[in-house]
Amino acid sequence: HAGEFDRVAELAERFPGFVLPCLGVHPIQGASPEGRRSVTLQDLQAALPLIERYEDKLVAIGEVGLDFTPRYASTDEQKEGQRQVLIQQIQLAKRLDLPLNVHSCSAGRPTIRLLQEQGAGNVLLHAFDGKPSVAMEGVKAGYFFSIPPSVVRNKQNQKLVRFLPLENICLESDSPVLGPVKLVRNEPKNIYVAADCIASIKGIPVEEVIEVTTQNALRVFPKLRNFLRL
Repeated sequence: HAGEFDRVAELAERFPGFVLPCLGVHPIQGASPEGRRSVTLQDLQAALPLIERYEDKLVAIGEVGLDFTPRYASTDEQKEGQRQVLIQQIQLAKRLDLPLNVHSCSAGRPTIRLLQEQGAGNVLLHAFDGKPSVAMEGVKAGYFFSIPPSVVRNKQNQKLVRFLPLENICLESDSPVLGPVKLVRNEPKNIYVAADCIASIKGIPVEEVIEVTTQNALRVFPKLRNFLRL
């Protein structure tokens, strides 16, 4: 939410070339579990001036998307509010020529279809929990899907990896959550766990997974090339 944006910018300044900022309005708002709720257009309006303040430093707009988990979005009004917030952020990303980092919990098909309808360009769908058949609609649109270390214990994620072309896969840690061991704090270093699991599922060397997913990440986030020695 917008209250965290200045902190993100401060971290990027403190660790230049290592912390690379993305800003966006998440579909679920609220700092504490009991205070979480579906996003509104008012949340977006509060955030837009801050996004524009930092736009030159951003590598992407995100994390944005749709979350139709019933306890957060049980009504058509709440779902439509999320759609409108996402539409405006897709258009913002297009205007700023930035990729989108997209959340799609319990809303895989609606998210991908809305992205397509709005002409979204570079898209990374993070921790996608939809059906592989729905993910393939995203593949046809040129979208990328990032796989977290929790893939080692998630049969649905493993099925998704089997279906996805390696050319559409990126790696993510999503720390401190989605680690290889449930309820144990995840760490960025566990990104290798995801790479190793993908290699095992696809029957290819882990070095190939690392190389291809790195190139994929550079395609979806082209500004990364400014910070890496390649």
